[in-house]
Amino acid sequence: MDDYRAIAEGVAADIAAGRLRPGDRLPPLRRFARDRRIASSTAARVYRELSRRGLTVGEVGRGTFVRAAAPTAEPALVEPGEAPVDLEINFPVLPEQPALLAKSLEPLLRPDALAGALRPVGAAGTAAARQAAAAHLARGGWAPDPGRLLFAGNGRQALAAALATLVPAGERLGVEALTYPVVKGIAARLGVTLVPLAMDEHGPTPAALRAAAPLRAVYLQPTLHNPLGHTMPDARRAELADVLAELDIYAIEDAIYGFLRDDLPPLAARAPERTFVVDSLSKRLAPGLSLGFLTVPAGRTQDAAAALRSGTWTASRFALEAATRWLTDGTATAVEEAKRGDAAARQRLVAERLAGFRVRADPHAYHCWWELPEPWRADTFVAAAARRGIAVTPAGAFAVGTGHAPNAVRLALASPSHGALAEALGVLGELAHGSPEDAGPE
Repeated sequence: MDDYRAIAEGVAADIAAGRLRPGDRLPPLRRFARDRRIASSTAARVYRELSRRGLTVGEVGRGTFVRAAAPTAEPALVEPGEAPVDLEINFPVLPEQPALLAKSLEPLLRPDALAGALRPVGAAGTAAARQAAAAHLARGGWAPDPGRLLFAGNGRQALAAALATLVPAGERLGVEALTYPVVKGIAARLGVTLVPLAMDEHGPTPAALRAAAPLRAVYLQPTLHNPLGHTMPDARRAELADVLAELDIYAIEDAIYGFLRDDLPPLAARAPERTFVVDSLSKRLAPGLSLGFLTVPAGRTQDAAAALRSGTWTASRFALEAATRWLTDGTATAVEEAKRGDAAARQRLVAERLAGFRVRADPHAYHCWWELPEPWRADTFVAAAARRGIAVTPAGAFAVGTGHAPNAVRLALASPSHGALAEALGVLGELAHGSPEDAGPE
């Protein structure tokens, strides 16, 4: 076993035995290396290995913390650190889903149908899949052109393909000052420079886009912004569409949560010739049953398809065939309707359990943004919550650039049961009413 792996095993054993608890901060790299009498490069490999295993989480400027363990089927708060509640990542999977999804797949498992589903497929998928996806993704009076729909393995891959199509390495992409963290990772791998855009309560301002020029493109989340939860009004979308034309740039519109507000048209309805729309089944159905959708403007289909192929981001034929069935037989529609009700019920729990705090939340969203009260700071609150078996995400994870991140956390509401969520929110509320000194050691 390599030296760094042996050291990582030792740290992992300390975490498993409870000698290092969820929320505990690991030493800075240099001190860790000095204490272990190893090279700094070896220490860095140890920390990367721990992160790869999901045992730690690190934030630039904040340090590396022991992560809460994987959630159990019915999380509880009686034994902190042993039965955590995951409010970091949204996994909206409803109890009735498996039966609905399985019923639709039965015909696909016949040998003749399965033989077809095992064949390769290109970025454009099949005509049936394009028609089904175009009809299902339509909202607020807007519908994509089936001829300009492409398919990826998931939404992240569709986003990566859009970014690779529009922004060459070394060029600049405008992003909201607080944005979906995965965009930062994709941009780093593609060599793209992120330029944070100033925001108001409706999202990036037209003045911010003009001030950030020159840009190759801009990444936006107009509907149920992650992490802030706001939805851009139509007037702002119209203004941004004008600025896109003025600056001669494209927008990458992340519509992953758009199904929760299906009454609103996307930005693409205002600027169809300049907007790449990214969507997927990960939130609509389930993360393990995903398929990514990429709607592109006229004249850009071949470029985007080439990016999907070169990145090996195209969808599998089986996933495409399964999704086509779910989209056409009413299964996806039924699940999405149920999730809209589920998200609203979870937001009511937030309003009840965190009453009196500064919480920003759309009543349709699966997440909320909590501006913490004094004297709390995001990093200390995250660590204190982890010691109680609750994982939340600090504002710094969403911040772009080197500026100070807001003193806030995002709560992802979809993963725990309603009972576990209500209990966790109550615990967090009690924690916030106290002080870091009351919460115990760092």
